[in-house]
Amino acid sequence: MRPMTIIQPAAALLAASFLVAIAAPLRAEEKPMDRLITVSATGYAYAEPDQARLSSGVTAEAETAQAALAANTEKMKAVVAGLKESGIDAKDIQTSNFNVSPRYTSPKDGTAPVIDGYSVSNQVEVLVRDLKALGGLLDKLVSLGANQINGLSFVVSKAETLKDDARKDAVANARRRAELLATAAGAEVGDVVQISEETGYGGPRPMMAARAEKADFAPVEAGTETLEARVSVTWKLK
Repeated sequence: MRPMTIIQPAAALLAASFLVAIAAPLRAEEKPMDRLITVSATGYAYAEPDQARLSSGVTAEAETAQAALAANTEKMKAVVAGLKESGIDAKDIQTSNFNVSPRYTSPKDGTAPVIDGYSVSNQVEVLVRDLKALGGLLDKLVSLGANQINGLSFVVSKAETLKDDARKDAVANARRRAELLATAAGAEVGDVVQISEETGYGGPRPMMAARAEKADFAPVEAGTETLEARVSVTWKLK
């Protein structure tokens, strides 16, 4: 049998003291965790739209697909030419949809539907940079043969810059809420640790305050857009 090593009490006490001596400095180097508060808030700014986007086009029907396409092409050329004559730049006119589809009819005897013609649809998306011309432009599109007008929306061209006011408002709202919560908890708000903005949050929203165009044209109300910004801010607590 191997001889057993017996640690005397004095030696054991010395070993334990050595371990404590090693561990103590490690605990002394540990930093206390910062007390933090994080608040998310939304800010708003308001702006009048200065541009508009609309989708317009022509749908034509005929007994054959070729005849429907020919009829559509003739009317669509007139629509595009009229847009350019109205001051719309070529770069602001873009084809958004082109579709050829059969037209069906259902016989009275209950048999399967049969093709009795074709429909061709061609639509363009137009950026209108002068809102004062929008009402007259809508009227002209109809007179030129456009029988499809939809997707009208208003645009704030400098929305990103104007949104800076909404960002400032959001940070101020976050600070106000943080101070309220910190005071209720018996603390004070210290230095900012982190600020982040939620990109893609919300977007321009139309308000009911509106202004109509001339009465002799199609009535168009541009309204006011609400620009939103949402931020999340973290502060230290004192």
